[in-house]
Amino acid sequence: MDPQFDDKALENTLTESLADLVAVAQADLVPDAKAVSEDEFVEVVGGALEAVGGTLLFKMCVENEGESQHVAAASVGDGGNRQFLLLTLPTSGGALKVESTSKSTNPVAGIAAAYAGLMDAFQAAA
Repeated sequence: MDPQFDDKALENTLTESLADLVAVAQADLVPDAKAVSEDEFVEVVGGALEAVGGTLLFKMCVENEGESQHVAAASVGDGGNRQFLLLTLPTSGGALKVESTSKSTNPVAGIAAAYAGLMDAFQAAA
């Protein structure tokens, strides 16, 4: 079996699973698409990542294409199977977007793998 196909299948499965979990949590947390605080965003993302065994790498609030949004980078899996995901949510509320960093056009996506590598190096040195 083609290893690249396996990676794509795994990436799609993880992205879909995380999106489903976050959609349920988000519906409970922000039912009327109101402004979303950083704490609410972290709660939704943290709960979803915990459910799939993921790790939050970092979070920030940025302007992207004229819209203020919460952004979180996460990793799921480890070693050669580690996948990096980007989760974005407009601060004004709305739908959470979950995508693999390799397919994302968001400028923050390129930071996720580098950040994870840096954290791995710090952990090994500790």
